[in-house]
Amino acid sequence: MDIIKETRDVITHEARALLELSENIGQNYLEAVKLIHQSSGMVIVIGMGKSGIIGRKIAATLSSLGTPSAFLHAAEALHGDLGMIKANDILLMISNSGNTRELIEIIPYARRIGTKIIAITHNKNSDLAKNSDVLLPLIYETEACPLNLAPTTSSTMSLVIGDAIAVALTKIKNFMPKDFAMLHPGGSLGRRLLTKVSDIMHSGEELPLISGDVLLIEALSLMTQKKFGTLIIADSLNNLEGIITDGDLRRILCKNNGNIEKVMLREAMIKNPKRIVMDKLCEEAINLMETSKITTLPVVAVDNLKVIGIIHMHDLLKAKIY
Repeated sequence: MDIIKETRDVITHEARALLELSENIGQNYLEAVKLIHQSSGMVIVIGMGKSGIIGRKIAATLSSLGTPSAFLHAAEALHGDLGMIKANDILLMISNSGNTRELIEIIPYARRIGTKIIAITHNKNSDLAKNSDVLLPLIYETEACPLNLAPTTSSTMSLVIGDAIAVALTKIKNFMPKDFAMLHPGGSLGRRLLTKVSDIMHSGEELPLISGDVLLIEALSLMTQKKFGTLIIADSLNNLEGIITDGDLRRILCKNNGNIEKVMLREAMIKNPKRIVMDKLCEEAINLMETSKITTLPVVAVDNLKVIGIIHMHDLLKAKIY
């Protein structure tokens, strides 16, 4: 058996099914997204077995992207957990067959209290499909499983439908990175999107600040003392003029054959260096450092080029932001 071919065939099989699904997206998806957006309650995702596993991920994605959601195991619902469902909630029910007994038995309760139902199922003639307010059909011919038994294509398709709904809702709500960060404060991503440069920058006596009217060789002791591998050159008002790093120093030494006794900082510095404003997020500092392939950034005031700090990649690592 050609394992590589078999693996590729499964991926191709599911990819084709997803393409067919995308070509059949219609008014029903608009209705589903509007139903959730206009609801004042939560999205309760319900499933059993593999559909339940997919449902947990969909609920997590919705909540992560700003749509309050929870997963409800269908069997547990029938043994007391129905109480978590409210009239203003939306039930997102997932069943490939559409006739999963535990899900079907929940429908009368939902109808009794007025809860709307969005169904994800392959069987358009199933009890779930017939009793839903919005039907999002799983459109595929066969599972990727060679026996056409194990949920493979169907589970992938259900997951993608959940992702599509979650992302569409973020667009409607104008959900921004800062909103995402508010929901993820414990991870490095949240810290990147919430922490400002001013929160972790070095300032005051720590600054490797120096005038351009100094010999380079005389300034080396300051570079060593401050331990940033960088010198920030500024005028008498601390306005940024240039920068010299360890790398720049090596290049200057090579260029002058090691003879730097008469080289002034102003002659050797990199003019108009990359810098960042103090109120910018650390996310922007990381992007600027990565794009420019540098490890330090002078930090300037909001409304001018006055140097007020310096930030190093090590600071981002120490703060568990990078």
